This record gives sequence, C-alpha cells and structure tokens, in this order.
Amino acid sequence: MMTDMTDERASFTAMTEGTPEDYQIISKSFGAYSKELPDRVLEHLNILSGDFGGFPVDRLEHSLQCATRAHRDGRDEEYVVMALLHDIGDTLGSYNHADIAAAILQPFLSEQNYWIVKNHGIFQGYYFFHHMGLDRNMRDQFADNPHFDACAEFCEKYDQTAFDPEYESEPLSFFEPMVRRVMAKPKNSIYRRK
Repeated sequence: MMTDMTDERASFTAMTEGTPEDYQIISKSFGAYSKELPDRVLEHLNILSGDFGGFPVDRLEHSLQCATRAHRDGRDEEYVVMALLHDIGDTLGSYNHADIAAAILQPFLSEQNYWIVKNHGIFQGYYFFHHMGLDRNMRDQFADNPHFDACAEFCEKYDQTAFDPEYESEPLSFFEPMVRRVMAKPKNSIYRRK
C-alpha cells in the first residue's frame, strides 16, 4: 500500500503560515492518498473475519451475507456497498458502530442510504432489544422520518437474516470492484468543490 508518493513537504510550521504552493503539495498528496481509501476499507473489513461475538457466523460473513442478499435482490451498487460495510465500525466503535460506518460512507452515499447505515443499529434492535431488557420499539422515535421504512426494510430483508452458516454468500473479491467504483468519487465532502 502506498503511503506517500512524494518527498515534497509543505514549508510551514503553523497553518497560518501556509502558502498556495504549500497547499498544492498537500492537495497532490491528498489526491494520491484518497485513491487508496478502498484498499484501506477492504483491509479493515477483513479484520471482522474470525470475530463471531457469539453469533452463528463471524462478522465478515454477516457483512458478506447482507451484501449478497441485497445484490441478489437487485439493489444498486451503492446500496450493496452500504450493506457490505454497514458493520465495519464494530471493531472500533463497540458502542456506536453504526456511527463509525456512517462516517466512513457518508461522502459516497445518497441521503437515504446514509440515513439507513447511520440508524440501522436502533432499527436492528427491533429484533433483539426485548431479550436484553431494552425497548424493541426504540426505532419508533423516527416514525415521521421519510427514510424510516427504507431502514426498517434493510434490517428486515438483509441485516437480521444474515446469520445463516449454510448461506452461500459471494466472496469479498466479488464486491471489491463495487467498493472501488462507489468510493471513486465522493458525492458529499467539504473537500470537494461544488
């Protein structure tokens, strides 16, 4: 994996001293580094392999099943990639994994798909919160949101069903080109000129 393409460095010691030339150097480096984002995301997704967390399948297989089910159901690539990466935050955000996944994916997703990934944790709770003494209807706080039904559908059709050790999911290599295409061009970013 590439880490830095150039020996060029900005000359400032505080950002207030930066020149247009300094920021050209930084922009060039950022452009090269950002092209490697799919590699870093896929590498991080592989960390989920072997992490069962008590579930019947490991977290990587769960992610592959979600994405495979969405793909076989005819969902577009953005949705399939969202399904694949929806739990990527499990390793670093044990208490807020959906927020981590949403932050990674936000630049590349439609408003609806971003809302789904950001809120799927609460919606997924409909299927198990009551077994833990929590309110399974916690998602109802979002009943008036225009994306409520889409998030409920994602959890019902793809997320809560993706724990089957016998399911024949596609391998990660099948989804890699989709991840690369979806992450090739951000839709939303403060670093992107409109």
